[in-house]
Amino acid sequence: MKTLFLVLFLSTLISFSLCQESPDPVRDIDGNLLRSGTEYYILPVVRGMGGGLTLGATRGELCPLDVVQENQEVDNGLPLTFTPVNPKKGVIRESTDLNIIFQAQSICVQSNVWGLVKYEGQVIVSALGMPGNPGPETINNWFKIRKYDDDYKLVYCPTVCSLCRPVCGDIGVKIAENGSRRLAISDVPFKVMFKKV
Repeated sequence: MKTLFLVLFLSTLISFSLCQESPDPVRDIDGNLLRSGTEYYILPVVRGMGGGLTLGATRGELCPLDVVQENQEVDNGLPLTFTPVNPKKGVIRESTDLNIIFQAQSICVQSNVWGLVKYEGQVIVSALGMPGNPGPETINNWFKIRKYDDDYKLVYCPTVCSLCRPVCGDIGVKIAENGSRRLAISDVPFKVMFKKV
């Protein structure tokens, strides 16, 4: 009887897990699927509010570099790639953990992987993260793309560590002391779209 119950339980569990739908794929401005390892620009949906994302010094020193929005709408910023928590997955899906990595060289010795850091009372997005290795040591380096109206927003709410309890929040644009448009946790989400390089 126990064996029959165990077989029924396992078959129900397997059937349930096979029936679960995957989250919707994220699409670029041309309607194509976002793919891991492919270079994209992250651009604002709202016109006249700055350009794409890039690296910039926002803390009064040359290094480290943080994630900022270009001041000019015509600037696409720097190309980025997305790497999902399971690097074997080729398609980027909504609300799944991923690393975001600038594909550029800088004068600062840093990884260019997005990660959250605390700075002067804010939680800002810097490029000092560590790729992969999901767990407590890398909890600040995992972001998500979520549907926002008919577009997308960037979110920090990682689920890569079952023991961790991160404080979730939308990523928005905040003006730094030097006037740069720095990405940070914000009550106002930064509405974005993705353009293949």
